[in-house]
Amino acid sequence: MILFPNCKINLGLYVTEKRSDGYHNLETVFYPVPLEDALEIVPADNAKTTLSVSGMTISDDPEKNLVMRAFRLLEHDFQLPAVHIFLHKNIPFGAGLGGGSSDAAFALKLLNELFSLKLDTITLQKYAVKLGADCPFFIQNQPMVATGIGEILHPADLSLKGYWMVIVKPPCSVSTQEAYSGVVPQHPKMTMQQQISKPITEWKKLIFNDFEKHIFQKYPLIADIKQTMYAQQALYASMSGSGSSVYGIFEKEPLLSFPENYFVFTTQL
Repeated sequence: MILFPNCKINLGLYVTEKRSDGYHNLETVFYPVPLEDALEIVPADNAKTTLSVSGMTISDDPEKNLVMRAFRLLEHDFQLPAVHIFLHKNIPFGAGLGGGSSDAAFALKLLNELFSLKLDTITLQKYAVKLGADCPFFIQNQPMVATGIGEILHPADLSLKGYWMVIVKPPCSVSTQEAYSGVVPQHPKMTMQQQISKPITEWKKLIFNDFEKHIFQKYPLIADIKQTMYAQQALYASMSGSGSSVYGIFEKEPLLSFPENYFVFTTQL
């Protein structure tokens, strides 16, 4: 069986408070985007589960891969037979696009279907959060307002259908620890649902990513991408998550030029 795990962007990201467990509460909107990896899982002929990865380079240790961790998580509770897992990576890592989290969530869904585990959405989300804070979003994979550490989800009344989107990642990555280290938690004046309910032409002055200020200072080339998108008539542009990718939303397909070592993805939603 094969599925195509897609990425997400963050529309706004507000770090609202630091928790006693060391994590941070946040408020954001997750929006699915059709930039996809490919994930196939088939029964194995022998007793050993294997993972083969192609495309973009990631960790050489299969057991550290979130897809394998998803398999181990269900294997512990359901004694799954051995499988061969094939993962082709198109979504860049260290980009704030949730590629690894999507792979993990789709692995849970694929294993659930492949072995008829009959796990409902809520149960799958409970497994997913054990793998990462934004993994539960990809179980339902529809626009969601996210709070808590990203695991508390409510449907967002939002559609960007018909708009063009460009995602650009420069040749640098930002770690989660690095992103949070420069943020002073505070609550936004309006809820995310109130903000996204405004016309998209107002978002530029209304919806913000709390990570941008200090990350743009440290990585000017990320800030330059956002400025380039606005110079080319983006309706809205923002860094996604903790970066380093930046996306722009356009009425028409834009003509943008970036260096060859930049990752660029363009699609109509």
